[in-house]
Amino acid sequence: MLSKKIQTALNNQVAEEVSTSHYYLSMASWCDMSGLHGSAKYLYQQSESERMHMMKLFHYVNDAGGHALAPAVKQPVHEFKALPAVFELVLEHETHVTKTINALVAACVDEKDYSTFNFLQWYVAEQHEEERQLKLILDLMKVAGVEGRGIFFIDKEIGKMADAAQIASGEKSSS
Repeated sequence: MLSKKIQTALNNQVAEEVSTSHYYLSMASWCDMSGLHGSAKYLYQQSESERMHMMKLFHYVNDAGGHALAPAVKQPVHEFKALPAVFELVLEHETHVTKTINALVAACVDEKDYSTFNFLQWYVAEQHEEERQLKLILDLMKVAGVEGRGIFFIDKEIGKMADAAQIASGEKSSS
């Protein structure tokens, strides 16, 4: 049975994940409208991934004897300056999510809830990978530049990252 403290913390993380999903959905739409279809594909995929993270937490709370709560979602920002600014915001947001996951893991240790601690290790590893990939994207922008053909090249590469992730997760057919 989850303690009230851990149940509340997990429900707060559910809210973080769904908020993140909506934020990335808004960014994906902006990219689509800006002709940055590779980046849009990547961000749509990230939005779905965040929703999956939320659902995984949601089910865990209920399965562990708690009560998962569907959170209210605030309207995200819809306008962005440029593609580098979008990915800087994504990295900043993922860094925030990493901090919330780490605080949740620490709370599990304090509460001696080792089952939830173990469950959260997947999130710890996932956050590490997400931050690493975003740093690679931002490094690519620095190297290639974001003017003229540079932005075209970067958008194509980000789209390839999305395709590779789909293939790795088995979402894309092999036709």
